[in-house]
Amino acid sequence: MTDYKQEQDMEIEALEAILMDDFKEIHSGESGLSTSNRCFQIKVTAQDEDEDGYIANPAQLALIFSHTERYPDETPLLNVKSLQGIPSNDLRILKEKLQQEASENLGMAMIYTLVTSAKEWLADQFGEDNADGNTEAEEAAKDDVVIPHGEPVTLETFLTWRERFEAELALERAKLMPESALTAPKEKRLSGRQWFESGKAKGAAAVTEESEGEEEEDIDFDDDDFEDDDDMLDHYLAEKSDSSTHSSKRAS
Repeated sequence: MTDYKQEQDMEIEALEAILMDDFKEIHSGESGLSTSNRCFQIKVTAQDEDEDGYIANPAQLALIFSHTERYPDETPLLNVKSLQGIPSNDLRILKEKLQQEASENLGMAMIYTLVTSAKEWLADQFGEDNADGNTEAEEAAKDDVVIPHGEPVTLETFLTWRERFEAELALERAKLMPESALTAPKEKRLSGRQWFESGKAKGAAAVTEESEGEEEEDIDFDDDDFEDDDDMLDHYLAEKSDSSTHSSKRAS
């Protein structure tokens, strides 16, 4: 025959040793339980105190229980109440959860298991992780704010960009020039700008449209010409620089 009283006393001693100051006996009149048997209260917090004694989340509850005559073959009498920061509706949900777990643990000492479950629930509902989740929308809103990056545009940087852009544009015009214009003697060869402004570029554009879909053929420059696009760009920029220098001298 099972000695229920002995098992209950052993569990009480174990809980006192493990929980220490968080465990205490209370009067049945303040337990909220319909019993005259011994009643006990266990304080449960969302998180343990850190080294400085600070609790990151102050939410606390009291798990109150009393053994029945045939515990642990019967579920204990249970109650929960808020010690700090827990709405009554949440307490009702927790109580139902603990009663369900008690039914699933019949035949064994279960109070410490219920305490652990209450602690995990409290951490999920009111702990730091949940607090971070509540601010997720605010963080997402902050991410939507566009913060400008890069250097501010000045007159000097704009002129440098425009000069580079004009050079690239000249290179594109050169690519539209027919091969005959490129192979002509250098003294008779039109520059890309001259050829484009002459109106011949329109005819080249029409030819380009007709040949759409066919494989493009790159234009190869003579050995005396530029080896790649960067050389042409550099040459163009150098010419513009020389031209600007001559213009300044004439103006002076």
